[in-house]
Amino acid sequence: MVNVVIYARFSSHSQTEQSIEGQLKECYEFAKRNDYNVIAEYIDRALTGTTDKRPEFLRMIEDSKKKTFKYVLVYQLDRFARNRYDSATYKAKLKKNGVRVLSAKENITEDASGILVEGVLESMAEYYSVELSQKIKRGIEVSASKCQFFGGAIPLGYYIDEDKHYQINESEAVFVRKIFEMYADGKTIVEIEEFLLDNKIFNKGKTIGHGTVKRILHNRRYLGYYIFHDKEIKGGIPQIISDELYEAVQSRLERNNKAPSSKKAREPFLLTTKLFCGLCESSMTGASGTSHTGKKYAYYRCFGKKDGCKQETVSKDLIENAVIQETLKLLDDKLIDKISQALYEILQNELKNGNVPRLEKLLTANKKATDNLLQLLMDGKAKNTILEKLDQLEKERKEVELQLEVEESEILDFKLEDLRYYVKRFKHLDYSKTENKQALIDTFVNKVIYYGNKKGKVRYNVTDFSTGSLYERVVDDTGLEPVTSSTSRRHSPS
Repeated sequence: MVNVVIYARFSSHSQTEQSIEGQLKECYEFAKRNDYNVIAEYIDRALTGTTDKRPEFLRMIEDSKKKTFKYVLVYQLDRFARNRYDSATYKAKLKKNGVRVLSAKENITEDASGILVEGVLESMAEYYSVELSQKIKRGIEVSASKCQFFGGAIPLGYYIDEDKHYQINESEAVFVRKIFEMYADGKTIVEIEEFLLDNKIFNKGKTIGHGTVKRILHNRRYLGYYIFHDKEIKGGIPQIISDELYEAVQSRLERNNKAPSSKKAREPFLLTTKLFCGLCESSMTGASGTSHTGKKYAYYRCFGKKDGCKQETVSKDLIENAVIQETLKLLDDKLIDKISQALYEILQNELKNGNVPRLEKLLTANKKATDNLLQLLMDGKAKNTILEKLDQLEKERKEVELQLEVEESEILDFKLEDLRYYVKRFKHLDYSKTENKQALIDTFVNKVIYYGNKKGKVRYNVTDFSTGSLYERVVDDTGLEPVTSSTSRRHSPS
């Protein structure tokens, strides 16, 4: 069973927004339909308008590095990110850790142009990975060098002081050391969990369960590392666990995780959430089995079969490769030019109305308020009250400046010719590789309808500029051929 986590968000300013409970209900029903195992929930409720830094969201991004879940499940994609640019940025970070985002209510992640933006930006980021990582590293170093708390869950054993720096909470730190010592001495995580429960040791009022104990044992912050995004600064926060004890624990964790396995990792179902039955309109989900001869096979089946739909199953490789072939036929030079121009206009608008201008407006408002208070102070008004407000404004200014530095460091500087190059690049990828197949489908394919008898229709995230509707291509028996090495070469650069 595939492990997933759920992310839900509620903003107080929107009265018609789906409630957290409603979001969770839909996500759990989606997980059940697709045989997913929900291992965690990350929930941000009614956040202030002065910041878009969502504590639980950032914790989820950080936790994805542990590779304990494969998907992030959301009610709708507008719950995941505030705009396409942010969505592309954070999805790229998740993808780096082998994690994808799924929507419970949408067969597509956003509107068609939004998905194209994500796919192309992700392609650009991967191609310029060295240059981009250096740019982001420079920006984060400026912010992270101050080693301030940016939000999220505060690890057991620490508290945050008035200047937003980590300090040791000795009443909790003693139990952190105990957890590490017990595991290094051979105790199991279950035994440690029972010890904490028997001694009524809690973390922020909550019991410390199996998953929390594992996260504590893996947490490099206890070595004194300040961690923000992919940046680590040794000595950035006070150290609770000695290097020797931490290494002893990691060695045992590694030994216990090396369970022998004779099974090959299962190939991902590339059309998950995109493939639908042409007879009953239900989604078609991936499944696998073994024949009486012992041969393993993978296929898609209609979820409506339980209600009597007569749709046949279809081979996973057959339909996925047919969709890839039809998509590659779609991408001629003329259409690539039109797509690139449309994407350029969308991204220009996103950057113009994105988070950087919002933060700059907050700084301007902060300066104006500060100047007004200083004038009142010069006029002899209530000194203590004004000084208190000035101090609060100064803290807010520093916080916004810190956020602005990070936001600006992650902006990609692109030109129209760059976009055209990266859209065209999809024609020349090696489609014998699963990750390239997935990238092509995620970026361009909006919906696939299968009618049976090897016939179907593919709808794309590409607008027909003459009609305003999405492009569609019919897939019949002649298109349902496996992608061979010769097929891949046909789409390679000469």
